Amino acid sequence: MEVKLHDIGEGMHEAEILHYYVKPGQRVKNDEPLVEIQTDKMTAELTAPSDGVVEELRFNIGDVVEVGTTILSLNTEGSETIHAEQEVKQPALAAAGMSTSTKPYKKEDPSRRVQASPHTRRLARENDVNIEDVTGTGPSGRITDEDVFRFLKAHTLTEDMVADPGREVKVEAEREFIPFRGRRKQIAKKMVQSLYTAPHVTHFDEVIMTNLIELKNNLKQQGASLSVAAFFIKAIQLSLQDHRIFNARLNEEEGRIELEREYNIGIATDTEEGLIVPVIKNVEHKSVERIHLDMKELTRKAKENQLSASDLTKGTFTISNVGPLGSTGATPILNYPETGLMAFHKTKRAPVVVNEAIVIRDVMNVSFTFDHRVADGAKAADFVNQFMDYIQHPEKMLVKLV
Repeated sequence: MEVKLHDIGEGMHEAEILHYYVKPGQRVKNDEPLVEIQTDKMTAELTAPSDGVVEELRFNIGDVVEVGTTILSLNTEGSETIHAEQEVKQPALAAAGMSTSTKPYKKEDPSRRVQASPHTRRLARENDVNIEDVTGTGPSGRITDEDVFRFLKAHTLTEDMVADPGREVKVEAEREFIPFRGRRKQIAKKMVQSLYTAPHVTHFDEVIMTNLIELKNNLKQQGASLSVAAFFIKAIQLSLQDHRIFNARLNEEEGRIELEREYNIGIATDTEEGLIVPVIKNVEHKSVERIHLDMKELTRKAKENQLSASDLTKGTFTISNVGPLGSTGATPILNYPETGLMAFHKTKRAPVVVNEAIVIRDVMNVSFTFDHRVADGAKAADFVNQFMDYIQHPEKMLVKLV
């Protein structure tokens, strides 16, 4: 029986082999994890389709395989000759340059779960480091790549000094590099596809945030702590309902612009493995509070690499909140094939003219990138103006909130 890479997410074409849980000759049970893979959006496990014995691992760890490709094969008819076959196949794999350094699957103790990204776990495995021995310095004790390198360096120094205590140990700086593969490579491919397919135009404006910030602070005093971004998402959804051309995608093959009925807002999220866009579904049916909770949960899952395929698909519009990072402006690339993406930048106190008087207000820059094949600048300006009106007068949203 051949175990093939199947499509586990919308638009998936290939995946990187991160880790084998099994080795040739090993007996496995139905639904037992066989191999860990990394797509452009998530890390996932492929499981055994039935009981059997692993016959052959066809790719190295780190190889990128296309959907439909056989990754390994199982003998589901019996395993009496398991040990003899293993002795024959292991040298054959080594001669072919394939990795046979695998570890049997072991369920983690939930009470001792190690917080680390798949890349960090792989780094530890490749250097024979038990990740449970590494002290994490990241948020909530999360183990980072630097923690693994620090662990390696400390133990290398200790071993060298034990071997020759009188010798001065010198550590030479090695050339550093980041492998261009996995999610980073997929992000690059998608960015190139978007930029060279859709003619991008970016509309800039600035919105006065004072009234919304005051509303947020008043709600917090009453026990409702909501993020400003949750209001942004609701204001975008309300504005999109009146400007559906930006909640659409161009179907060139059919020669039509398809207007989406649902308003599913993607949240561009920075993770250790790169940019990822989880999606809040059906925002039109959700309150600001529900949007806030969904956004918080999706962001957590993205940071901990726990997003499912359903969390990452069916987006119709994307936002990028880069203001907390200090950004004052940008020209974002569309999350193709979506038509629009709005980015929120740094909010700062600045003098503005109100009723012929100069006053100090909280001002935020916004940038709205859209596909010029689908819409024109005038429609983009109208859309952004309506969004800004909701933000500058948040009470106007109250009568439309679910």
